[in-house]
Amino acid sequence: MADSPTAFERFVQGILPENPVYRQLLGLCPTLAVTNGMKPALTMACSVGFVLLCANIVISLIRNLLKPHLRIVIFTLTIATFVTIADRFLAAYFFQMSKTLGPYIPLIIVNCIIICRCEVCASKQGVVTAASDAIGQAIGFGLALSSIAAVREILGTGMLFGIRVLPTAWPDWVIMVLPPGAFITLGLLLGFVNWIGIIRSKGSAK
Repeated sequence: MADSPTAFERFVQGILPENPVYRQLLGLCPTLAVTNGMKPALTMACSVGFVLLCANIVISLIRNLLKPHLRIVIFTLTIATFVTIADRFLAAYFFQMSKTLGPYIPLIIVNCIIICRCEVCASKQGVVTAASDAIGQAIGFGLALSSIAAVREILGTGMLFGIRVLPTAWPDWVIMVLPPGAFITLGLLLGFVNWIGIIRSKGSAK
């Protein structure tokens, strides 16, 4: 498709302009559930990135064989295959983290980010572009999860990656590592990102 974004454009758009969390508001379930610490947030981001990259490549390779009425089924089966691989890998080599994340790794199967990229990009463009799109979206998702997790872990425990970064006299805001803290942090960061976007658009309009 002549007017479709190039591989580089797909990559760049996924990081910030079309960030899956801050711009598209996709994948909010794991975003809210696993960002009470940096380690689970990064593990989830890596798992989603692996599944997204593999699914995009496979769907792009078979895009000319897809039937319109079966495409969502094929997307789901392809995604489920790689989610199972990621889930079993974590259970085998990172058992404690697998327990911490619980059902959220299997739930990647229905993650709207992956299905969306299969539909929007992988089923319509070549392998290189599909892979670039997946990597950009994965980086964007990882940045979103990391930013939320960093705020919550630092304010909630005074630590980052289990290392204390705030003075011991600093009171821990326990609410930040509880479910309400996820909504508060996501709302504030969404507002901040939108504010930055408004400032930039005003600056470019002058």
